[in-house]
Amino acid sequence: MRIGLRVPPCAPVGRIAETAREAERAGFDEVWFPDSQLLWRDVFAVLTAAAAATSRITLGTAVTNLVTRHPAVVASAARTVAEAAPGRFLLGVGVGDSSVAPIGLRPSTGAELRDRLGVVRDLLAGRAVDFDGVTSRLRDPVDVPVYLAASGPRNLRLAGELADGAILLSGVSPAPLAAATAKVQEGAAAAGRARVPMTVSAFCRVTDDVERAARELKPVCARIAQNGGAGFLALAGVRVDVPERLPGVYPDLVHAEDWAAAVKVCDPYVSDEAATAFAREFCLYGTPSEIVERLAGVGEAGADAVFLQHVGSYDLPHALLADVAGRVMPLMPRTDGGR
Repeated sequence: MRIGLRVPPCAPVGRIAETAREAERAGFDEVWFPDSQLLWRDVFAVLTAAAAATSRITLGTAVTNLVTRHPAVVASAARTVAEAAPGRFLLGVGVGDSSVAPIGLRPSTGAELRDRLGVVRDLLAGRAVDFDGVTSRLRDPVDVPVYLAASGPRNLRLAGELADGAILLSGVSPAPLAAATAKVQEGAAAAGRARVPMTVSAFCRVTDDVERAARELKPVCARIAQNGGAGFLALAGVRVDVPERLPGVYPDLVHAEDWAAAVKVCDPYVSDEAATAFAREFCLYGTPSEIVERLAGVGEAGADAVFLQHVGSYDLPHALLADVAGRVMPLMPRTDGGR
């Protein structure tokens, strides 16, 4: 099980690069950076700086999109980072979320995602692409693994069919995770492909008091429910009833600038009990030994890696980095001779 860390590019580039260096020194296998042009620094500039500051750790986007960024621009940027970090860059792509909504655009449809993902892969492979009657190719292409982030069944199958890997947004709940991994490999088998690697995204906090810590997850629960996931949560015993819009939170619940205010806004709709159930079922909240046990379950479900994220978008995950490196990793079984 490879262990990664999500680092929002929320600080000057030098500090972000230093955080990547700290993660490498601490024994993490991967660092993933989200992409949102109004919220954070440019992800590809950050990746290039992180590449220069590190030598071993894998770097990735989690995730960029093909709406605000043209596929040709993404391919060129990915090639550049891959040259700066040979053999250790993964291009994570998704439908678009906090990149598209704040500027009045919509996420990629399934058809758009399929088409644009194919363009990126063709360009990085050195193949010519037809752009509305104009045939072009990428000079000096570099082979870059492309991962697709997905939660719904169609995009999970698409990841298995077209991508080099999948980023699963289902959390670590055993049943949904098993269903997600099965959909990815179903798509791979239908396309006649070998097994596709899978990375799971999960909120994580090392704590002896899950009930208290879980309150911070209320905006996450509310956003999932707003996006049509209330039934999905209910199957795991997490019951929430949230209006389509909750005023006073910018830019959205999951990326709120004032997280305490977002939690307060969600209090009438997401109970403490629901937040605790969500933390225990879908997230890696608990003592070091509990987290190690849950990670083992993630591996048993078929995932190859997990990247951990803290709550909040505008501070660096130093506490999570230290807790996982110092308290969780030493308890994990080692089969590779150590990181």
